[in-house]
Amino acid sequence: MAYKISESALDAIIAGLSAQCAVYAPRLLAGWGTSSDVDIVGYAKIEKGSQIAFDKKSMYSFKEAILPISQTLFYFTEDEMREPRPAFAQAVVFLRGCELHGLSRLDDVYRADGKLDFYYEQLRSNTKFIVIGCEDGFESCFCESMGASGVPACDGYILSRGDGYVLISNFDELTDLVKAEKAEQIDFTPVPAKNTLKVNVPDEIPEEVATSPIWDEYDARCIICGRCNFVCPTCACFTMQDIFYDENVNAGERRRVWASCQIDGYTDIAGGIAFRKTKGERMRFKALHKLKDHKGRYGRNMCVGCGRCDDVCPEYISFSACVGKVAKACKEVGGNG
Repeated sequence: MAYKISESALDAIIAGLSAQCAVYAPRLLAGWGTSSDVDIVGYAKIEKGSQIAFDKKSMYSFKEAILPISQTLFYFTEDEMREPRPAFAQAVVFLRGCELHGLSRLDDVYRADGKLDFYYEQLRSNTKFIVIGCEDGFESCFCESMGASGVPACDGYILSRGDGYVLISNFDELTDLVKAEKAEQIDFTPVPAKNTLKVNVPDEIPEEVATSPIWDEYDARCIICGRCNFVCPTCACFTMQDIFYDENVNAGERRRVWASCQIDGYTDIAGGIAFRKTKGERMRFKALHKLKDHKGRYGRNMCVGCGRCDDVCPEYISFSACVGKVAKACKEVGGNG
């Protein structure tokens, strides 16, 4: 059911939700940028609707709400082990439509093939997702080209309009709060986002593309900072860390921490062997994993075209441009680009 609500009504609704559970949304974080006077938009807890950044794209994605940057898996002592309490009992996350498509890619990794990740599931299953409508998208978005511009099944939808908001509720707690504000019911159907940036996405990628010279330019351009991975809503790699306490070296905790396929050490194994040493090899791995390997296994591209990697790269490396180069290379080797 769709409702027309005012800004004050949205404030009251979000306040009501936050009294029941943790509510996360993209919001302006003053002074959180690269220096004290630089602001960024990132995901954080909110208590009122006016804190939601409807007109700006967040630097980071929603991902860290359900897949924390650093997550303790268990605590241990000399003779016992215990799991930590979940970060929250219930949560509501406001996110973009492309990010909800990204959530389905994370589900491919952590839920598919009959292998359920317990730590992911205890947060994922207790979270409601409300899509923030962005009918025109942002400058660097190419979700339409990646097939991720539509609004998938969700727990709610909200669109900012000049005279207020349109809100669709698909769960009881939210509906009760909306009805308490005596909101007006309206007819409304969400529409897919439209992008000005168009990308030629290859249908199939031949094996010969892995040896194409298109990857050589990244040896000189990439500085292996890993920012593209960390802002991506679908990157899911992590490393393990055992932390031992100073007070008792036989006690501590095991954590999993986000990792990046672009940085040194990611492919290192015993004996000093590294499988991908050059920056071009790392870019090739990331691109073909997003466009070929995941699709071959789950039937859809891993990249959802949110454009965050293009936004944050300090060397102005564009993944959307890389997709186009892959498509061109496919044609050159006789594939379907």
